[in-house]
Amino acid sequence: MELHDIWFVLIAVLWIGYFFLEGFDFGIGVLTKLLARDRKERRVLINTIGPVWDGNEVWLLTAGGATFAAFPEWYATLFSGFYLPLLIILLCLIVRGVAFEYRAKRNEERWQTNWENAIFWTSLIPAVLWGVAFGNIVRGVKIDADMEYVGNFFDLLNPYAILGGLVTLFLFTFHGAVFAALKTAGDIRVRARALAIKLGLATAVLALGFLLWTQAASGDRWSLAALIVAVVALVAAIGAIAKGREGWSFTFSGLTIVAAVAMLFLTLFPNVMPSSLNEAWNLTVTNASSTPYTLKIMTWCAGIATPMVLLYQSWTYWVFRKRIGTQHIADAH
Repeated sequence: MELHDIWFVLIAVLWIGYFFLEGFDFGIGVLTKLLARDRKERRVLINTIGPVWDGNEVWLLTAGGATFAAFPEWYATLFSGFYLPLLIILLCLIVRGVAFEYRAKRNEERWQTNWENAIFWTSLIPAVLWGVAFGNIVRGVKIDADMEYVGNFFDLLNPYAILGGLVTLFLFTFHGAVFAALKTAGDIRVRARALAIKLGLATAVLALGFLLWTQAASGDRWSLAALIVAVVALVAAIGAIAKGREGWSFTFSGLTIVAAVAMLFLTLFPNVMPSSLNEAWNLTVTNASSTPYTLKIMTWCAGIATPMVLLYQSWTYWVFRKRIGTQHIADAH
């Protein structure tokens, strides 16, 4: 296996990690409107991700940086062609981070309501747009012989990509509902379990349609195996949450995301960004990669830094592992 193949796999792992962690993160943000009945319950939900949301976003920064260094042609074409949706995602992530920090700075009703609305919308919009973006990457976009995107924004709003956006929205919200059931106590935990079942069933219908469409268009036996794992894991997650086994349900919902994202990358390889105009103009792991020397240096740096990051983030989740409920929220806040 060449170094550019290894880095394709590593970038896939980074995106899998990002969607696994930021998935329930976005889901909690959406659930602040769907699940919480009052401000105290919204604060409970926000506090479940309060210590970890910023660490989850490190995976996105690392994935973007790794793509820039390992596959500069892929990075250039992706960020120029998908400029508007990626800019919207970036603005949402900025506003979302500010909302988490500033929501409790003042006690006025309007102030806190506005920031809570911001958390909801800046969680929902990226959850949709990430699915649209990856749907277009897998489907292929208008790339010419100079490796430049020659389409427009509306070319990205095709049925396959829109379905992908709906899948990520429902899957992340389901993942978040399971996480909420795992991390909360009391009545909100019971309602989170009930909502997770409904979300899981809707997610199963959408995800099955999207994954089967993907398999029929560009799949092979490896992507088919990933599809089967994703479907079985999603069914197991729904069954586990129905029985009140939140830990197992979260494990299986996470496995669903891992298998589904892995399937998308399996259907891509050896391409990194197919051209819908001419297969000869596809960006591949070969023609879009950096020099072997650059990839070699990156491999050494990643080998040293990655275990440290994983250990620190695992320690963070361990420290903040206990459940919280409305009884832990002070009334006088």
